[in-house]
Amino acid sequence: MVKYQTIDASHAGQRLDNFLMSILKGVPKSRIYRLIRKGEVRINKKRADPATKLAYGDEVRIPPVREAEPKTYYPHESLLESVSDSILYEDDDLLILNKPAGLAVHAGSSVSQGVIELLRHLRPYQPFLELAHRLDKDTSGCLILAKSRPMLLHLHQAFQGDGIKKTYHTLVHGQWPVGLTRVSLALVKGQVEGGERMVKVRDQEGKASLTEFKILEQFAEQTLLEARLFTGRTHQIRVHTAESGHPIVGDVKYGNRDLDKVLRPLGGKGLYLHSASIELVLPERKKPLFIRAPTPASWSMLLDNLK
Repeated sequence: MVKYQTIDASHAGQRLDNFLMSILKGVPKSRIYRLIRKGEVRINKKRADPATKLAYGDEVRIPPVREAEPKTYYPHESLLESVSDSILYEDDDLLILNKPAGLAVHAGSSVSQGVIELLRHLRPYQPFLELAHRLDKDTSGCLILAKSRPMLLHLHQAFQGDGIKKTYHTLVHGQWPVGLTRVSLALVKGQVEGGERMVKVRDQEGKASLTEFKILEQFAEQTLLEARLFTGRTHQIRVHTAESGHPIVGDVKYGNRDLDKVLRPLGGKGLYLHSASIELVLPERKKPLFIRAPTPASWSMLLDNLK
């Protein structure tokens, strides 16, 4: 049966193709684009392009289409509890949590569950819940989710501009030079090396990236740093520290495995990169919202043993 859906504020401004993917769960993208191309999907009785932005009050014609049966999903209670306990801030439009290290932000080909799936399981009646950005699986710390489409659009714009300040803490090998406060490199992702996709420095074809570093504490053979991102390139901090000769402790992709082995008896396990704080400007709020995420408990053992 043909359905007609009137666009409300939660979907206003969304692309037609993305809107259809959000409501036609399990329908392949190719099928959705074919429906649009053939004119079976219409906006206000007119044909539309996949990139057409929906407006408040638009009427979308949705043809009958077979949807895949949703997979039964039973996450482990300990994971649900871990995610629930990690929430740092929440209001009607926004949720910020301290993502545990080792937990992906979303499911993938080799990952059955991530933060977003766990939260949706915990809140089955939440009408809207989407990731505003990404963190690597092994990186811990501040992760922002939007609970409304207007907030998601605001956050996307803020990440593209200067509306969000992100600060990380990281432990690197070696004595970081006192005078090295800024690293700026042209990065390109998707480069294959040893059968693994890497982010590499490429002056001609790479995209500009900038990180500011500040020494928090010096140890005999390691340095605890604060890193502030001014761009958001993939693996930016990991590549900037490695290219500077001081890879992050526990970084299996860009790091030094021999040096990592030395630290394991002292408690050095996992990637020592943590999204420590986030500051963002929100609509109808006079002062920026500042949220700090405590470092993982596992960091304390290693840092204490290094002193």
